[in-house]
Amino acid sequence: MSGVIDGESGNDSDSDGDEGGLDPAIAALLMQLHEASRTVPAKAWSLAKLSKRSALPMSTLRRLLVQLEAAGLVEMTIADDGTGSAGLTDEGRHLCVELFGA
Repeated sequence: MSGVIDGESGNDSDSDGDEGGLDPAIAALLMQLHEASRTVPAKAWSLAKLSKRSALPMSTLRRLLVQLEAAGLVEMTIADDGTGSAGLTDEGRHLCVELFGA
């Protein structure tokens, strides 16, 4: 799991001011998932909404969601037509509270 959240997801850049080594794309995505879990706790957001709100291309969004799902932080559902939704697991919610506050 540490490779997913500490910026070791294939990006070797050392950017200053990031969330304690957190990959900026993952930080943006986790922030939106955290917002979703706080505003509508019982409903996952669509991938299209997450892509737009986190300013990530759909291909990047889906790649990151697969990594976060493998780490046990996200639950993702993909329909046959390619649409889908994602939301935080309990572990993901706890991590986001630690990262971003309540």
